[in-house]
Amino acid sequence: MSTSQPSASQSPEDRCTPDRLLHTRTGTDVSAEDLVLASGKDITPRNIEWAERKLAQEGPAAMEKLLP
Repeated sequence: MSTSQPSASQSPEDRCTPDRLLHTRTGTDVSAEDLVLASGKDITPRNIEWAERKLAQEGPAAMEKLLP
């Protein structure tokens, strides 16, 4: 049985997803629920209020700050 190991000759960019592909902006509006889930929190009234305040202050950039 053989084990596969990454080739030492591969560049780091070949082994991981390039940053330019990791951005979350899809051209759609970001909801408070989206922001809560992206932050790793449960959807609760308190967390929704937090997300609504954050979106009011920062707009869609709030999501980019959580998930580049």
